Amino acid sequence: MALERLVGSALCGAAKLITGARAIWRGCTPEVRQRVYFANHRSHADFVLLWASLPPRLRRRTRPVAGADYWLTSTLRSYMAERVFRGVLIDRTAARDEVDPVAMMSAALKGGDSLIIFPEGTRNLDDGLLPFKSGIYHLARANPGVELVPVWIENLGRVMPKGSFIPVPVLCSLTFGQPMEVQPEESKDDFLQRTRAALLALAPAED
Repeated sequence: MALERLVGSALCGAAKLITGARAIWRGCTPEVRQRVYFANHRSHADFVLLWASLPPRLRRRTRPVAGADYWLTSTLRSYMAERVFRGVLIDRTAARDEVDPVAMMSAALKGGDSLIIFPEGTRNLDDGLLPFKSGIYHLARANPGVELVPVWIENLGRVMPKGSFIPVPVLCSLTFGQPMEVQPEESKDDFLQRTRAALLALAPAED
């Protein structure tokens, strides 16, 4: 475990050095409490940068949710995802009756951890946001009382564009918004629109 923490610290330092990442806590503070951080998705490095931007005391109890079909394709990726990031890895190619992503994420929350998720479900190579998948709604319903914090990641798609293996030095920022919860009588569509709007509201004006 000590080795994994050392590797994780080194990765965090490298990520911040390459991107110049700056965390902006606009709607909340970095408290030690259970949360689901939900962010826009432009690059496979998104969760690495968000994870690295958390203070160490939060990072140790925060697990990214990611696709097993990407992160388990090599020994190095598997080691990073499972041992360093302690990711909740979901097989997106499996049938719905074989894998229940909400149950997997809920199990991590019930174990006391926080999560990093991407409600768009896939990388968005354009500006703005894709429509949100329903998973965030079902996760919120299954775990009442857990805060959902929107996080807008700016410029990372330019640092690691699709198909690139060498980062391009561009300053990045991560803006953390106000915590949210699903309301008792709130419909799925209303909740998805509200969370999506909250995330979009954190984007810089030019986006």
